Amino acid sequence: MVGFVFSDESGKKVRPAVVISSAAYHRGRQEVIVAAITSNVARRRLFCDHLISDWKGAGLLFPSVATAIFRTIKRTMIDRKLGTMATPDVEAIDQGLRKALGL
Repeated sequence: MVGFVFSDESGKKVRPAVVISSAAYHRGRQEVIVAAITSNVARRRLFCDHLISDWKGAGLLFPSVATAIFRTIKRTMIDRKLGTMATPDVEAIDQGLRKALGL
C-alpha cells in the first residue's frame, strides 16, 4: 500500500502498488519504483494497463488492474506487502512497462 499523488496534484490516494524496480536497483538506492494498482476494472483501460489474472494470489481483495502510473518512493513509504504477483502477470506488466518507456 502506497500513497499516490494525482497527476494534477489535486490530492492523494493510498492504493496497492506493484514494485517494478529490480533487485540491482534496490541494492544501489534507497528507493523503489512502483506501479499503481486500481480495483476499478470497469474503467477504460489505458495504454499499458494490465488486468491482473491472479489478483487473489497477489493478495488483492478485488479484481484489479496494474496501471502505467509509476512513482519512485522511499522504501520506508511501503506500508506492507499484500502478496506476490504470479509470473504471467509480472511478465505482462513488464511488457507494458517497456512499451510505456519505449524500451
